[in-house]
Amino acid sequence: MSGNRPLSVAIVGYGLSGRWFHAPLVSAAEGLVLRSVVTADPVRTAQARSDHSGVQVLADVGQLWATAGEHDLVVVATPSGSHVQVARGALEHGLAVVVDKPIALTGPEGRALVDLAAERGLVLAPFHNRRWDSDHLTLLRLLADGRLGTVLRYESRFERWRPELDRSRWRDHLTPAEGGGSLLDLGTHVVDQSLVLFGPVIGVYAELRSQRGGSDDEAFVALHHRSGVRSHLSLGLLFASPGPRLRVLGDRGAFVVSGVDSQEASLRRGRCPGDPGFGEEPAEQWGTLWSGDVDAGAVAGAVHGVPVPSEPGRWIEFYLGLERALRSGAPPPVDPADALDGLAVLDAARRSSSLGEVVTPVVTFEP
Repeated sequence: MSGNRPLSVAIVGYGLSGRWFHAPLVSAAEGLVLRSVVTADPVRTAQARSDHSGVQVLADVGQLWATAGEHDLVVVATPSGSHVQVARGALEHGLAVVVDKPIALTGPEGRALVDLAAERGLVLAPFHNRRWDSDHLTLLRLLADGRLGTVLRYESRFERWRPELDRSRWRDHLTPAEGGGSLLDLGTHVVDQSLVLFGPVIGVYAELRSQRGGSDDEAFVALHHRSGVRSHLSLGLLFASPGPRLRVLGDRGAFVVSGVDSQEASLRRGRCPGDPGFGEEPAEQWGTLWSGDVDAGAVAGAVHGVPVPSEPGRWIEFYLGLERALRSGAPPPVDPADALDGLAVLDAARRSSSLGEVVTPVVTFEP
């Protein structure tokens, strides 16, 4: 795709993800324009028209495929169980695709989708936006500077307090085979972040539970990376006292972040990238770097913590990178092969929980 005209984007689905994540980021990204939203829900139709003046609202994907020539990119923001079907339709109509996480429910389904995109010569970009979380970017900086030394253990948590099962939330009541549950939701992000940081996984141990009577609402996943790092990942909705968002332990120190990146909350309040302070964490939300005191008179084993200024969160980088990929053939902001590696780990986690033992991910996704 060349020229200077804005690339036309259609978002399929206008729930939480479509309305609060994708639509504001697409609108804020130079070179992209939100042309269409696909939703049959009358309330969401009204929201889309109110949120984005002049947007075209289509009742179903059939109407989108009939106007495929008017679009350059389709964003799949539907419930997870329909991601493959909608993405496949877009690719078959010659359109590039962004797929919200997960790109598929299982590794083999994901592999088939990635193969189709390659056969058609089209961009398929998994929406792993949390690679641009403030805490993740700050940790990358500390690791590059050697501030933690050799990392021994990486702990990542999304622990929330939602004790009541909400049947109106499809993630709460659909089975994992239908796309529901915590593992396929935020589990996709924490696995992806750990793979970005510490590389391939050779062993997976997981415990998945349903505590409220719906889909899995608690997940603990332990990863043994080939690099030697151990990742401990925790997800759940019955944590009245959540642990820190990140705790990273190295042989020279530790990095701890308590709060969650603010970009989601800002977007849901109607703020957008480019607004003053968007993505910036206040000083009281900065992480702490803990390290040994090297003074000659220090007590052996004493440590002290200093606040570490946070890198600004930059989810907008996903769509800026995607625009470059579509225009110039640059690599997409997230390689679809990375999503397949993540799905292999998620598949292994389900096997591990069922068997009660450590399993090895089945990586059948070699290019």
